[in-house]
Amino acid sequence: MEHKTLDPQFWNDPDIAQSTLRDIKLHKNWIAQFQENKSKVEDLEVLFEFFQMGEVKEEELETAYEKVLESIGDLEFRSTLNQPEDELSCILEINAGAGGTESCDWSEMLMRMYVMFCDKEGYKVTELNRVDGDVAGIKSVSLEIQGDYAFGYMKGENGVHRLVRVSPFNAQGKRMTSFSSVFVHPLVDDRIEIDVNPADLEWDTFRASGAGGQHVNKTESAVRVRHLPSGIVAECQAERSQHMNREKAIQMLKSRLYEKELEKQLEARGEIEASKMKNEWGSQIRSYVLDDRRVKDHRTNFSTNNTDAVLNGDLNGFLKAFLMWDGKS
Repeated sequence: MEHKTLDPQFWNDPDIAQSTLRDIKLHKNWIAQFQENKSKVEDLEVLFEFFQMGEVKEEELETAYEKVLESIGDLEFRSTLNQPEDELSCILEINAGAGGTESCDWSEMLMRMYVMFCDKEGYKVTELNRVDGDVAGIKSVSLEIQGDYAFGYMKGENGVHRLVRVSPFNAQGKRMTSFSSVFVHPLVDDRIEIDVNPADLEWDTFRASGAGGQHVNKTESAVRVRHLPSGIVAECQAERSQHMNREKAIQMLKSRLYEKELEKQLEARGEIEASKMKNEWGSQIRSYVLDDRRVKDHRTNFSTNNTDAVLNGDLNGFLKAFLMWDGKS
């Protein structure tokens, strides 16, 4: 692939050139990770030889062995991201469910959790659309998460997230349960072609909500597009320009159409993943029980007692457990 880039005609088609460079970067990353683990195993073998000669203590060998085991486990986990859509960026949507103000507050807590996770992983987060709650929190929000393998890492978050806590919004201080649903869609780019007939689209414009000053209040820059054949709707109010919001809304729409096509293909092959990808209300995937200090994923049975760390974006344990479980199903 690198040899192709030396061709004088390589940049005649900038889109193909950029796609090739992106693929080279991803392949190089995989090779680098493999070589790094290969080197670690070889170093461990040398250390074992020193141990056999009595020059290294067993504790030192055991520590090195555990580190190599962890590194190989991490590579195995990453190797589960082997679908074409896994390497894409994604759109993450959060919608408040039953529970009123408590549910809206829970939705905002989830948004904060995902934003903090993305900051730690080096992903770029853009808020595309937001509807605030009447008293506190948010009714719904759409986030664009940009970065390599963002969808692959986060696709396991699809489903209903349940919060159990003593609610600050309950005058009697009662323990309450609330729900929020999370949907993760792959964000299509120029590597994936999705044809949308302009005649099948219905557009609305409206004034954006939230902060933004006089511009937000005076112009109808926010847009809503409806795909008539499928009924799929996409909204965007992230940009000041209506034109830019239209472009982003079209990308969001194509992403959902692409995901719908993926589901059809999975169903056609009769694979179990098809049922997992459906965003059905009631398919509770994880419970966050704050007064018992426990977060548990009901699919993988992975759990932790460090609820604060999870709500501050420490999700790697849950994401890895899902991908390893999903890959073996």
